[in-house]
Amino acid sequence: MDIDLNDIRALYTVIMLVMFLGIVWWAYSRKRKARFREASQLPFNEPEHPRQESRHE
Repeated sequence: MDIDLNDIRALYTVIMLVMFLGIVWWAYSRKRKARFREASQLPFNEPEHPRQESRHE
């Protein structure tokens, strides 16, 4: 069995497609929905005026 560069490229493309679909499936799974909703609200949970830290040098 000879494997040439085009076979390697095709295999790489298939592997990347499977990985992409796996990440999409993981991101949109129902178990992650609550966690992502909570994370999406993090910027809004910051205080209006952040506390100024004094620098002692």
